[in-house]
Amino acid sequence: MSLSVKKNLPGKIYAKPLAVAVLIALGLAISGCQDNASSSSQAEQSAAAAPKLSLAQQANEIAKKYIIADTHIDVPYRLESQFEDVSEHTPHGDFDYPRAVAGGLNAAFMSIYIPATLEKTGGSKALADNLITMVEDIVKAAPNKFALAYSSDDLSKNFANGLISLPMGMENGSAIEGDLANLKHFYDRGIRYITLTHSKANHISDSSYDIERPAKGLTDFGKELVQAMNNIGVMVDVSHISDEAFYQVMEVSKAPVIASHSSARHFTPGFERNMSDDMIKLLAENGGVIQINFGSSFISQASIDKRNIHKAAVKAFALEHGLDEKSEQVKEFSKAYLAKNPYLYASLEQVLDHFDHVVKLVGIDYVGIGSDYDGVGDSLPTNLKDVASYPNLIEGLLKRGYSEADIVKILSGNLMRVWQEVEAYAAEH
Repeated sequence: MSLSVKKNLPGKIYAKPLAVAVLIALGLAISGCQDNASSSSQAEQSAAAAPKLSLAQQANEIAKKYIIADTHIDVPYRLESQFEDVSEHTPHGDFDYPRAVAGGLNAAFMSIYIPATLEKTGGSKALADNLITMVEDIVKAAPNKFALAYSSDDLSKNFANGLISLPMGMENGSAIEGDLANLKHFYDRGIRYITLTHSKANHISDSSYDIERPAKGLTDFGKELVQAMNNIGVMVDVSHISDEAFYQVMEVSKAPVIASHSSARHFTPGFERNMSDDMIKLLAENGGVIQINFGSSFISQASIDKRNIHKAAVKAFALEHGLDEKSEQVKEFSKAYLAKNPYLYASLEQVLDHFDHVVKLVGIDYVGIGSDYDGVGDSLPTNLKDVASYPNLIEGLLKRGYSEADIVKILSGNLMRVWQEVEAYAAEH
C-alpha cells in the first residue's frame, strides 16, 4: 500500500505542473491566435486605409518596373546635322538621357538612317559607319548612362545594371551596296535589324513611297539578303517597303520579321506606308510584330489630309511666283500659312486605337512600340511629344482595360520574343 502510494506520489506531485504547463501553452496559443487575428485585422485596415494608386501612378510604376523598348528613334541622323550631348538635357529633339529616364525608356534602338539619294550618288556605307561610330562614342562618353546591346541578353543585363541600351537598326539597306560581306560587317558593328529600303526603290526592294516599282517587290539580291539576314541573326524590317515586297519577304523569311515603325492602314486608307489588315495577319502568322509609329500622319487620316492641303498650297504659291520650293520666300509663305491653318495633331486616344485594332485583329502578342521619335519632325500627337511620354501611353492602355501582363508584352515582351527567335534561328544555321 505504502509502496503503491509512493509510486503514485510522483504522479500526483508532477500532475499539477503538467496541467499548468498545458493551460499556459493553451493560453499562449489562444493569445497568439488573438494576436494574429488582431494583426491580420490591423493589416486589412491598413490596406483599406492606404490610398489607392491612381492610373497615372500605376503607369509610372509599370514604366519603371519593366523594360520599355522603342525600335525606332532617329537620334544619330539628328545629331549628324546638329550635334548635342544627349547624355544631358537637350533643348532640341525628342530624345535625351533625362527624358528617357523620366519616361522609363530602357532600349532605344538608334536608327542608322541612310537617305535614299545616296543609292545613286554613293556614300551609303560610309555614312552608316560614321553614324554607328557616333552611337559608340555616345556610349563611350557616358558609360554610366548608356550601353550598346548586341543581343537580347545584353539588353536584359543592361537593364539590370540600370543602363539605357542603345541597340542599332539600319534604316535603308542601301548601305549593303550589293555585297553580302557588308551584311557581316554591319552585324559585327552591332546592326540588329535592317529596313530594306526607304523612300525610293533601291537594289534590294521597291518602296511604298515610290511610284516606280522596278523590281515588282524584292530584287533577286533582296531575296538573297533576307535569307542571309535570317542566317546571321539580323531582324528583317518590312517598314517602308511596297506591298509586293512585303509578301515576298514573308515567302522567303524563315524567321519572324518586324515592322519597326509602322501603323495600321485601317485608319489611313490608301497610305501604303502603313500595314493592311491582311499584312498584319500574315506578319502575326509568321510570329512577327508591328511596332506602332506615333507620327500624326501615320495615325490620323485627318492629319494626312491637312498636311496634303498645306503641301498643295505651298506648291501652288511657288508655281505662281516662279520660285523654288526650297527658297526663303516659299518657306515664309509656308510658315504664314501654318500660322493661319495649324497642323492637325493626332491624339493619344487615336494612337491607342491602333494598338487596339492590332490586338483585336491578331492578339496581344504581335504589337509593340516604334515611335519614330526624332524622325517625324513636328508631327507627334498630343501627350506623346517625346521619350518622357511612355507613361501616358501606359496610362491610356490601363484605362482601356489592358492588364499589366498585356502591357509588358507591348512595352518590350513581344519584341524581345521575336529578337530571341531570330537569334535562335541564326544559331541553328
